[in-house]
Amino acid sequence: MAMVDLASAGRTGPIALADIAERQEISLSYLEQLFAKLRKGGLVKSVRGPGGGYLLAHPADAMRISDIILAVDEPIRATRCAAGSPAGCRTNRGRCLTHDLWEELGNQIHLYLSSVTVADVCERRVLGSSHVMLPDAVSEPRAAAAE
Repeated sequence: MAMVDLASAGRTGPIALADIAERQEISLSYLEQLFAKLRKGGLVKSVRGPGGGYLLAHPADAMRISDIILAVDEPIRATRCAAGSPAGCRTNRGRCLTHDLWEELGNQIHLYLSSVTVADVCERRVLGSSHVMLPDAVSEPRAAAAE
């Protein structure tokens, strides 16, 4: 949310984290921790002094959502098991019956987030990109056509 806010609001200059925190209802201290990691990962630039704040280090259309998540050390996993470990999450160190299902879900989430850029989110090009329509979304156009 903070990076999309920065991309949307930061077109005219640096944006203070306090402004992002207020708009997005995110703790300022949490944002400070995240942005330190984002700066270290080369995704944002900081500007010091009056009127200072943060800017995207790259164009929004070149910044993938997965890059942001990886930069802040948030793993994209749907299992409790350690990534790449043959040991499972059960008390006997075995894997549960649905382990492969959840492992693959984590892989699919990562692939999807790797295909979405900050610009896609800013420009609302995400919904419908899977080409799966929810029942309500399908019935609304039909109802409108019937009118």
